[in-house]
Amino acid sequence: MKLLLDTHAFIWMDRQPERLPSKVFEACSDGENDLFLSVASVWEMQIKLALGKLQFSRPLRQVVEDQCANGIVILPVKLAHMWRLAEVPPIHGDPFDRMLIAQSMDEDLHFVSGDAVLRNYPIKLFWK
Repeated sequence: MKLLLDTHAFIWMDRQPERLPSKVFEACSDGENDLFLSVASVWEMQIKLALGKLQFSRPLRQVVEDQCANGIVILPVKLAHMWRLAEVPPIHGDPFDRMLIAQSMDEDLHFVSGDAVLRNYPIKLFWK
């Protein structure tokens, strides 16, 4: 299975894996599955760090590099994702989540997120 991690799912995997539903934790830990983290999520975390809304015990760069060493693949934002974004209804107001939705749709990825609003989108939501 190919899984795109929402920003909060990535943060919880690193800092508080017990917050993830057991099904999600098991899927993310299963080496048979491919895990992706969007550059949009890294951008979002960097902004939140600068605003003091997020903290890590080590630099974000190290957090991301450590997770990449554990098998997470960084998903770039492609022009095709921008075009797909035009098909994402404005149900969710967060521009980062909307980009992740577009990426999930365009790349045919299961989107790992506990955000209930995302149930209103035509995506493969993977949570509980």
